[in-house]
Amino acid sequence: MEQWMLDLRNSVTKGETVDETYNVSVGEINEVRKVYPMRIPRYYYNLIQEKGDPIWMQAVPSIQEVQDEEAPEDPLNEDGDSPVPRLTHRYPDRVLFLITDRCPMYCRFCTRKRMVGRASDITEKTIAMGIEYIRNHSEIRDVLISGGDPLMVSDQKLEHIIARLRTIPHVQVIRIGTKFPCVLPSRITDNLCNMLKKYHPMYVNTHFNHPREITPEAKEACERLVNAGIPVGCQTVLMRGVNDDPEVMKELMHKLLMMRVRPYYLYQADLTRGTNHFRTRVEVGLQIIQALRGHTTGFAVPQFVIDAPGGGGKIPLMPEYVQRLDDKEVVLKNFEGKEYHYPQVDRQYVKDAREIELINF
Repeated sequence: MEQWMLDLRNSVTKGETVDETYNVSVGEINEVRKVYPMRIPRYYYNLIQEKGDPIWMQAVPSIQEVQDEEAPEDPLNEDGDSPVPRLTHRYPDRVLFLITDRCPMYCRFCTRKRMVGRASDITEKTIAMGIEYIRNHSEIRDVLISGGDPLMVSDQKLEHIIARLRTIPHVQVIRIGTKFPCVLPSRITDNLCNMLKKYHPMYVNTHFNHPREITPEAKEACERLVNAGIPVGCQTVLMRGVNDDPEVMKELMHKLLMMRVRPYYLYQADLTRGTNHFRTRVEVGLQIIQALRGHTTGFAVPQFVIDAPGGGGKIPLMPEYVQRLDDKEVVLKNFEGKEYHYPQVDRQYVKDAREIELINF
């Protein structure tokens, strides 16, 4: 058995274990566990410094999860946009393909709390149906393999799925979304990387939310992927009490770059049942972006997005840098709040039909 599998077996799964260390309410934790499962790899559990800290909040069940009755279970309408089980086709040229509902850690803020860690309805049949759907839809050029966490399956099973996708001529890009580099980096083995790099172009999106998650082990895991030619991006979730602070976010983004992980998205927390206590005001995210833009490397600034409730897709949000735009000029505000004027090209010089169509939009 591989080391990562042994590490996974040694995870914290009961309130009693947490109580031995931190003297907490076992009853509350176990009450939440009846609804939403708990698993914390020992590696990640050992990053907790005190009860209620940013690592704790992401990993240890809170009674607030079962007190949330207002938010929907599937706020992004993933199930509604599924033409076959566990495949979501929302955007014209790409799909989300779920191959497992198991995770190395059950994050307390998960947008798929309704399905992860429960009785599985993902089978070889649903995976085959997903691959066949992709094969029959030539507009699909990008497949995001997700779950659960797709690296919960063995290298052999994962390769079997990827190899079948690579036989489809119109599939250009394959992406994997995984939390393993953050919560159990021992999973990112040389064998895994050597397998993945046979199927380039491959991309990995991972998930770090706080600077204390950037450890030597996490750095080694991410660099192993990058050294195999696999670009790694980070999708961070903005969360109350975890990272809703410009200095914390800047430190996280800088540490990501130091291990060659590109900041990709900063998500406004989804409106998911059981996670409402993590949500911040949208203004908090805008203030964070404003504190980053111009004050750090441009590609250290993630794109702040809301994944629109009801299945509208990711919508970017930016502070108001464009103050006014008319026929004569664009009035801009820079990162210091200073105003600048950029003159427009006079309409009489616009000859290209496409440009005319764009400016009249």
